[in-house]
Amino acid sequence: MTSYYLIGGSTLLLLALGLIMVLSASSIPSLRDGGSITSGFRNQALYAVLALPVAYAISRLPVGWIRWLAWPAMLGTLALQVLLFTPLAVAEGGNAAWVQLAPGVVFQPSEFGKFGLAVWLGAVLATKGRLLRHWSHVLFPAVVVAGLFLGTVLYSHDVGTGLILIMLAGGALWVAGVPLSKFVVAGSAVIAGVAFLVISSRNRTARVMQFLGMGGGSDPLGADMQPRRALEGLGTGGISGVGLGASREKWLWLPAAEDDYIFAIIGEELGLLGCLLVLGLFAALAVGFSRVIRRHPDPFVKIATAAIGCWVLGQALVNIAVVIGLLPVIGVPLPLLSKGGSALVTTMAALAVVLAFARSEPGAREAMAARRGSMRRSLAVIASGGRGRG
Repeated sequence: MTSYYLIGGSTLLLLALGLIMVLSASSIPSLRDGGSITSGFRNQALYAVLALPVAYAISRLPVGWIRWLAWPAMLGTLALQVLLFTPLAVAEGGNAAWVQLAPGVVFQPSEFGKFGLAVWLGAVLATKGRLLRHWSHVLFPAVVVAGLFLGTVLYSHDVGTGLILIMLAGGALWVAGVPLSKFVVAGSAVIAGVAFLVISSRNRTARVMQFLGMGGGSDPLGADMQPRRALEGLGTGGISGVGLGASREKWLWLPAAEDDYIFAIIGEELGLLGCLLVLGLFAALAVGFSRVIRRHPDPFVKIATAAIGCWVLGQALVNIAVVIGLLPVIGVPLPLLSKGGSALVTTMAALAVVLAFARSEPGAREAMAARRGSMRRSLAVIASGGRGRG
């Protein structure tokens, strides 16, 4: 049961820490937007309350049911992506990546797309086996369908999510057994595509130039502001932080403090110790993912777990690398910690899928049944002892 408890325990601790930090980081932006100091937190807490029972139900599903649901999940999430081509699409921060179904009902289809694509890639690639040595079986249907998702995301100008989708698909293909030579060719194409996307956008070019120190001077109110303010927050925190709720950067100095840059607020309020806690919890998730991939005999489980792991852990690494200045600004949230309902619900669902896989590891069901039996016997002894004393 080690994998199960590593993944489940880390998920719940990250969720609890995320709610606490969203309460702190979103307090001032909530007041600025005309709400109360807890408006942002209440919305995030509502999504968490909705996600928890759904995640619990998913974690109890048999592996066969999850595999059967892979095609409906892929088709459903791809249909949501198509909504980006309709008048329902809304833009924010230069990305038209959101869909508004009604006043106040806004969601990000690409977050659901990650979930559908990860499970579907596991189901499809598991049937290929050694056929993946041939380009035709690599490209169709896995790469073609992943390319459809990627195309809809890039259409909305959300390059950050596009990079996460590439990492997700790459992890699935690697564990499925695609030869390294094909990754070299695909990697070259990805690098060329990213370079084209950078030079085709003035905003992206400015951020990359600023990251390389070639921006022609510091611009404290432009592309240089978020990286500078994030590092100031991290530096201010020191070892133990300035105290929970005492951040200065969240007073509208750091844009997206409750979203993409919440790690900077964690570093400022909880210090190096808080940052190490976050890194340790993600490391525990990584160990749990790797155990499921190594120990489970089902290729579908291995591939889907790899896809979900590259999504969640890859996105966490990209987000943290941006905040500490190792990457140019890329707008992706920190899983389970950043404010955002769509990202929270889908990440919880994906981790619940891996929990379901962990429950079906060799020996896991027997260990769980033995533990339940031991607990029932202990409760029976306590109950009988209580009556004897009476």
